[in-house]
Amino acid sequence: MADGEHRRARNLESFDDPEAALGRVSEIYEKNANRLRAALDAYLKRKKVPDLGDACYPYVGITVESDDFRAASSRAYGTLPAAGVFGTTLTRPDLYRSYYLEQMTLLMRNHRRPLVVGVSDRPIPLPFVVEAVEQNGGNIDAAELQRRFPLPDLASIDDSIVNGTYPRGEGETRPLALFEAERVDYSLVRLAHYTGTSANYFQRFVLFTNYQRYVDAFVAFALREVEEGTTFKAFVGPGNEITHNPRLIDPIVPSRKPSTTPQMPAYHLMLDRHMGVTLVNIGVGPSNAKTITDHLAVLRPHCWLMIGHCGGLRKTQRLGDYVLAHAYARSDHVLDEDLPVWVPVPPIAEIQVALTQAVAEAMGHSGAELKSRLRTGTVFTTDDRDWELRQEELSRRLHHSRAIAVDMESATIAANGYRFRVPYGTLLCVSDKPLHGELKLPGMADQFYRDRVDQHLRIGIMTVKKIHDQGVEQLHSRKLRSFDEPGFR
Repeated sequence: MADGEHRRARNLESFDDPEAALGRVSEIYEKNANRLRAALDAYLKRKKVPDLGDACYPYVGITVESDDFRAASSRAYGTLPAAGVFGTTLTRPDLYRSYYLEQMTLLMRNHRRPLVVGVSDRPIPLPFVVEAVEQNGGNIDAAELQRRFPLPDLASIDDSIVNGTYPRGEGETRPLALFEAERVDYSLVRLAHYTGTSANYFQRFVLFTNYQRYVDAFVAFALREVEEGTTFKAFVGPGNEITHNPRLIDPIVPSRKPSTTPQMPAYHLMLDRHMGVTLVNIGVGPSNAKTITDHLAVLRPHCWLMIGHCGGLRKTQRLGDYVLAHAYARSDHVLDEDLPVWVPVPPIAEIQVALTQAVAEAMGHSGAELKSRLRTGTVFTTDDRDWELRQEELSRRLHHSRAIAVDMESATIAANGYRFRVPYGTLLCVSDKPLHGELKLPGMADQFYRDRVDQHLRIGIMTVKKIHDQGVEQLHSRKLRSFDEPGFR
């Protein structure tokens, strides 16, 4: 029998229809978010002390008994690990509608139990529903706002569920999702800050690059697709500047432009249900790679791929050759406390196959000819931009790892994909061979970029299309999920 009850919520209602349950979630969220906005407006205009009432996040839960495991699921998610009481807080049902509906439908189908929806005990922090207090409030003192309105409680915004370190007290409600609502809202705000685009525009297939020329190529490709094609409905760049497809007019309203250049600008080639492609220029280094994936994970993308440059480590490699990572030597250090270095980060077979097929098609190669230009092996990721100056010190580690390439981002992105249950892959292009004295001189570099950047980017986009066409369900395999997982993907 299941023990405990949904103690984190009140005004609970039971639903046998996932559409109706999600409708109630939306009603609660919009009502309470609007209550916050109205209270702030009244306070700023008339100094009226706010009465926030139950301005809290909606809650959804399910109770599963020991005999509620009759339906076998072929998916790695949408089912619960044991009998018990499970619940989570939800946010932004407008943004997450298709995701929430899929998760709720699968849970109800697999366990044949109703969902309960109510008002949680977690207040919605003001900054998560009011974008810019300073615009409305002039020089309002932050301490004064804190006394009157709920602000983010950073002590409760963490990754304990993802990392498997959440408290497991007897009778406690067990997590239903990897992220609670406050963690999601925190990341949505951070994404807009770092990328210069609203979270509304992010797509579920993400490409990361570490070089501006890939951005230029992506923008050119995206504008052609939107202006001449019949598939993608819009292209969005930093500042939420939108180019609509004149054949597929969609009433998207752009948000306020950022006043500064974003740290990691994002570009979005949009399809319905967020099934298009997002490119993020993360720059150089594992810190940025961790930061962006920490926050992108709350959008539950179907996969993210690293498409960037690397240093080749083998004499037989040539500039412009590709490296398909099937293992990672983690010397980036930024995730050591969250994911110990002894944890293996396995390749995702479906992504490896799609990347290989895309390279073969783009280059027109097969067999031995393909193998001579596409090497599969270990990528060594370091946090030292000047690792070339420590060759003697690093040579033993490079030898032991059998690495064929070195970079500063790939292992971080893959490790955080593993940690957040987001399928990942890496296809790098050899841009120099420092250990063998082959450096990019200006003339050589220009020729290299002309020959490879467009092709490399095209391979990334072709890979996404292959994964999409084959069906994304196969990506979310059990190899990324532990034995005690929440039900939501």
